[in-house]
Amino acid sequence: MPPNHENTKSHQKYFKPIPEELEIIGKKIVDAAYTVHKELGPGLLEKVYEICFCHELTKRGLNYKRQVNIPIVYDGLTFEEGLRLDVLVEDVIICELKALETVNPVWDAQILSHLKLTNNRLGYLINFNVTNIGQGIKRFVF
Repeated sequence: MPPNHENTKSHQKYFKPIPEELEIIGKKIVDAAYTVHKELGPGLLEKVYEICFCHELTKRGLNYKRQVNIPIVYDGLTFEEGLRLDVLVEDVIICELKALETVNPVWDAQILSHLKLTNNRLGYLINFNVTNIGQGIKRFVF
């Protein structure tokens, strides 16, 4: 049965590939996380990783904002104390940083909600408290 054209059209953004410029930024983000983890290893506080990760972003020529407050619009009202992003890279990619031993499945939902609320399409969940950082990086496309 052919897909409903209207349904396909309304969800079209989900099927569009990520633009090449975002892919390039994403690769630099992953590289920065690998570099920090290689130098520091697991077991430190999240704030330490955040500071060093942002330093690595700067070295790669990327702009970022730390601890960005995002207002929430709900029921026609705007709440300024809505949510806080750990790192927003180039105003388009969300990076949520963790330094915890136990992975919480709600983190996936959290970053997807952040992408939805900010109208961004690409995000990374980076948990530095792992032996192999490749297992600690999760990419999300909205």
